[in-house]
Amino acid sequence: METAIRRGVRVSGLCLFLVYLTGLIYFLFFAESYGRGMADALYDYNLLPFREIGRYLRYRELLGMRPVVLNLVGNVVGFLPFGALVPLLARSVRRAWKIGLLSMEVSVLIEVSQLLFCVGCCDVDDVILNTLGGLLGYAAYHAADRLYLRWRKDKGE
Repeated sequence: METAIRRGVRVSGLCLFLVYLTGLIYFLFFAESYGRGMADALYDYNLLPFREIGRYLRYRELLGMRPVVLNLVGNVVGFLPFGALVPLLARSVRRAWKIGLLSMEVSVLIEVSQLLFCVGCCDVDDVILNTLGGLLGYAAYHAADRLYLRWRKDKGE
């Protein structure tokens, strides 16, 4: 019974992860409503840590809350599923530091791809926020895993 449940969780996690990756790729590279889909004549990038985060926080009233939330919160929330689903799929990355490192590596890959294809904006702050999101997603996975183990222990398994 336990093996069937684990297999079901794994298959469900894999399906959710594939849906997540498809959505992530769409929003990062093809969503025209977010300035994607065609290369801009004036492409910009940021390699100074916390520069854009500070700018968004400093000028939040001028920019409006929507762009601030989309950039700052969106980058964190966008990687929450990554940090929560990867440990379900691969036992070898069930440590916070491994998820943090993997989140950072995937984020750097995305940002470099955006730079090469002139889509979106290559920003080191996005790497920072995405890594934070991956770690918060892992924290949610870890908390759920601990609750599940406690439930099994209380149940007498």
